[in-house]
Amino acid sequence: MHSAIEANFDGLVGPTHNYSGLSFGNVASQVNTAKPSNPKAAAKQGLVKMKALADMGFVQGVLAPHERPHIPTLRSLGFSGTDQQVLTAAAKHVPKLLAAVSSASCMWTANAATVSPSADTKDGRVHFTPANLVNKFHRSIEHVTTGEILKATFPDQRYFAHHPALPSVEHFGDEGAANHTRFCSSYNEAGVELFVYGMSAFNTAMPRPQQFPARHTLEASQAVARRHGLSEQGAVFVQQNPEAIDAGVFHNDVIAVGNGNVHFYHEHAFLDPEQMKADLQLAWGDRTTPLYFVEVPNSAVSVADCVQSYLFNSQLLSQPNGDMTLVVPGECQENENVWAYLTDLLTHNTPIKDVKVFDLKQSMSNGGGPACLRLRVALSQQELAAVNPATIMNDQLFATLNTWVDQHYRDQLIEADLADPNLLLESRQALDELTQILKLGSLYDFQKA
Repeated sequence: MHSAIEANFDGLVGPTHNYSGLSFGNVASQVNTAKPSNPKAAAKQGLVKMKALADMGFVQGVLAPHERPHIPTLRSLGFSGTDQQVLTAAAKHVPKLLAAVSSASCMWTANAATVSPSADTKDGRVHFTPANLVNKFHRSIEHVTTGEILKATFPDQRYFAHHPALPSVEHFGDEGAANHTRFCSSYNEAGVELFVYGMSAFNTAMPRPQQFPARHTLEASQAVARRHGLSEQGAVFVQQNPEAIDAGVFHNDVIAVGNGNVHFYHEHAFLDPEQMKADLQLAWGDRTTPLYFVEVPNSAVSVADCVQSYLFNSQLLSQPNGDMTLVVPGECQENENVWAYLTDLLTHNTPIKDVKVFDLKQSMSNGGGPACLRLRVALSQQELAAVNPATIMNDQLFATLNTWVDQHYRDQLIEADLADPNLLLESRQALDELTQILKLGSLYDFQKA
């Protein structure tokens, strides 16, 4: 066994999972606005994926959801009285604000933070910077709690360094690991970290999308690389194709995925794909392991196919023998072009040898596939031993969390239900119990009051 592994920490879908259409630029989020959601099914679909990966031999962790609806945010915006009065007033006067502070979007932990493994960093610790997610109000309120959850999951300061989020302004818009990929020969060796940005905030002469926002800036990526103590050779900065963003590719992980020595991406993913390849190859250097560029031609799979199927919002996982498995959502199987491409891909001479399909319809309907649901953390054996063990998926935790979901989650939710004071109480009771299951301590505002 390698002396280091890559763990996946998936976000547990929260009890207020709903379709309020809050994410401009995310096609699925917009299309499904106002449809009823099923929080219970959403949480269970996520748990099935987590357990399946654990059963395949991967280290799989769980990250807790956030307190929603978030009454402290409503109070900071001028609402007062009891929690129930705050909820009622918000529902009456600004229902979309209530929807925003009730969003379960923290389930997509690819946006939780950027993580640099100890093999890459100057001080030899694993570094975490929570994403400020400043482009969307409903997500911009996440980073403080995200930081607390990460500290409770990775508590030992000898091995883990936790930074605050970057300044919450557009110039440092940071969407976390959804725009970050790490390449390496093996997880215990120094790698190359690829930072993908949508625009430069300070250099307005550089291209940028015209229809949808570029959520992530070059300046944010550079700041995170500096914070994490990455070497100049170990960080590569590449601009996303503005036309892809305007076509609904709001994050790089909707059009590219990488792992180990494989970069799997669409022909139109990057502004200058040849420069991307040249820069990565230069940073890769003369390692004995070759770097594979698996470029999907637009003639086989269109950008629209990518957005509809979430082909690239997949997990690319290394098997012990060096082969790789691609974990995709069921929508890939339903898209004729995508499935034909994947079937053909397995016959080619690349490390990708297997495709596994999962039903994640509840998450997909809000615009998040397998890769959105997980935060990747490469860990040495010592670091893995220092992770909060109660957060690691196994048979017992899977059974416990399924029972917990059955007890606390509703099987239907529409936007109007967010005003129900019982939902607030149900959510708090569920989260209070969850912090005990996962041994996280008192994380949430209601627990500290």
